[in-house]
Amino acid sequence: MEIDRAALRHNFRQVRKLVGPSLGILAVVKADAYGHGLIPAAQAFAEAGATAFGVAEIEEGVRLRQAGITGQIVVMLGVDRQGAAEAVAHALTPVVYTLDALEALGAQAAKAGCLQGVQIKVDVGMGRLGLLPHELEPFLAALRRFPKLYLSGIASHFPKADVEGDGLTEKQYGLFQELLTRVQGDGQGRINHIANSATLLRYPGMRCDMVRPGISLYGCYPADWLSQASALELKPAMRFTTRVLQVKEIPAGQGISYGHRYVTEHSTRLAVLPVGYDDGYLRRMAGKAEVLLSGQRAPVRGMICMNACMADVTDIPGVKAGDEAVLLGGQGAGEIRAEEIARWSDTINYEILCLFGSCNRQVHVDSEESTRQSVG
Repeated sequence: MEIDRAALRHNFRQVRKLVGPSLGILAVVKADAYGHGLIPAAQAFAEAGATAFGVAEIEEGVRLRQAGITGQIVVMLGVDRQGAAEAVAHALTPVVYTLDALEALGAQAAKAGCLQGVQIKVDVGMGRLGLLPHELEPFLAALRRFPKLYLSGIASHFPKADVEGDGLTEKQYGLFQELLTRVQGDGQGRINHIANSATLLRYPGMRCDMVRPGISLYGCYPADWLSQASALELKPAMRFTTRVLQVKEIPAGQGISYGHRYVTEHSTRLAVLPVGYDDGYLRRMAGKAEVLLSGQRAPVRGMICMNACMADVTDIPGVKAGDEAVLLGGQGAGEIRAEEIARWSDTINYEILCLFGSCNRQVHVDSEESTRQSVG
């Protein structure tokens, strides 16, 4: 996995250009930065001007602090009693939605003798984490019982902002605004935020005090239709490459791979690649996947194995063992994007990035500085 830090910086700057200089940007780096490497990605965003970062879990926030990342780090899944001490010790800002979390954080902050910021999550229709609308005001009353805790923000999330023709998002935003108005006296200087990548693209009026780009920072759009006439010119930061193990001639009528679900119709040249479902290249892509060799597309033939797959290079002369094959990204004039692989896999580009990044060694490159740093 080649991850281009220059592309990451470019994408962050594109978001900054779109939302303007005064709006906050929470760079979402959860899930190992969507498979791009938690620490190197956060460092690249910081180089581009990021001062706030979103993680899912306490452990991610601690790793960022230990790597020297400053600024606000919001823990979006919140904390339990065990994680409260680490949140206070490392100056992390947890999202809260339970009294247990308030009690644990309040106790740890009192013990440490410091003020601890928290952000409240409200559920305006996602049906996931967060307080229900009628629970917000009683929860704020509970928060006031802990003198060492203060409200740094109120957040929510949309379930359908990336759905074309969606009419629900505007209603849910209206509810969010109503809640904010009811509690406008709580939390001096608090930051309100609800806009993910899809929202900041589609609904400029819903950006509140801060936006939370995730997938767009990594060079992808939250939905195919949003890439059309987008205000963001994004650069994919991930490239998945391997090398050809063997090239062989297969006669007509020969079955390929497990189950012989593909049988050659004529003499066929196959390039065997050392990539399979153990590397996140899923079996369900069989019969649909293509790879790039010599800048041209080669269809994957037969079932994808645990550690290997076979590409048909009959129409691509000169392919030999040791040649580079590209499974995701560009080569010459050709390109295979995460959105295309997602369609082959019946999933979304988010999952493809996370899957490829977590299953393979990451090598971080910088197309602007021509430096390389191997990670993991």
